[in-house]
Amino acid sequence: MSVQLDDAADKAAPRTGKGDAPPARRGGRRAGSSGTPSAPAHRTATAPAHRAASAPTRRTPYLLLLPALLATAVFLGWPIVRNLLLSFQNLNMKELIQHLTDWRGTGNYQEILGSEQFWRVTSRTVVFTAVNVVLIMVLGVLIGLLLARLGTTMRLVLSAALVLAWAMPVIAATTVFQWLFDSRYGVVNWVLDRLGWHSMAHYDWVGSQLSTFFVITVLIVWQSLPFVALNLYAATTTIPKELYEAARMDGAGTWKVFTSVTFPFLKPFFLATTFLEIIWVFKAFPQIFAINQGGPDRLTETLPIYAFTEGVGNLHFGMGAAISLLTIVVLLAMTAYYLRLTFKQEQQEENGL
Repeated sequence: MSVQLDDAADKAAPRTGKGDAPPARRGGRRAGSSGTPSAPAHRTATAPAHRAASAPTRRTPYLLLLPALLATAVFLGWPIVRNLLLSFQNLNMKELIQHLTDWRGTGNYQEILGSEQFWRVTSRTVVFTAVNVVLIMVLGVLIGLLLARLGTTMRLVLSAALVLAWAMPVIAATTVFQWLFDSRYGVVNWVLDRLGWHSMAHYDWVGSQLSTFFVITVLIVWQSLPFVALNLYAATTTIPKELYEAARMDGAGTWKVFTSVTFPFLKPFFLATTFLEIIWVFKAFPQIFAINQGGPDRLTETLPIYAFTEGVGNLHFGMGAAISLLTIVVLLAMTAYYLRLTFKQEQQEENGL
């Protein structure tokens, strides 16, 4: 019976394989062969087709990246090239109106690097960035851990408040802070006066260097906290709860749980977030300029404000271009340091595995 079924299946089945080649017999042997299994005919027929199809497939990612690369080259690369050319020129209002090109070579850089003002502004920028980033990371981590411990309702309320603060435009937020710290009608002075500090009733918050930096720091920290807090909360949800339970069973307190479980698990997050905040604070321009334009007496100028003041304010466009490029060099140095830390951490993780 089984022989008859096999004969019927052989009669019903087509007698051609792929590419009109005769089908192989059962067991992978061809009729009349010496017993050696033959390679399927379709493999040799389709191998060139596979090789021909693989070449466009390899080029597909580069073709998809091409529009972004072109846009980056046009809108970012070309302005940097133009800025580099301007930094080697003596370009003031006279040269700009008469369309003159007065090449100065490295004179702008020599003048800037030999100026005490540049080094004062650079050190001020570094200190300002360090203070803001430390405050942002500490407060952001605390709020993020608080979000992880709150109930659903309170977590939604706090998250909504953080999102609203994050979504507010920079200039709008700066204007609100100008109203809050206004010397005559500001809410801050009114509250301090009501609490007993009557000397603060008409205090000028932008009249001195420290008080101006205080207002700017509060503004920048307030704008940056949502990014750190929300991302930290999202990162904590990826930590297995078994690790926290094991740490608590071992008698670990809150600080020990953070240092032994949360921080090691989220170390890449802390490293990347700190680096992003350093860049964001270092190049902060609208908050500082809108509060007091780098005043009083240019004592709150950072490198971006210094470049704008020299280039646009004093009409020394070549000097401003040189300062902006030196600012980029400082940021690139910090980026190189961050990448070095990242590679070192990856090597340590690979060695640990």
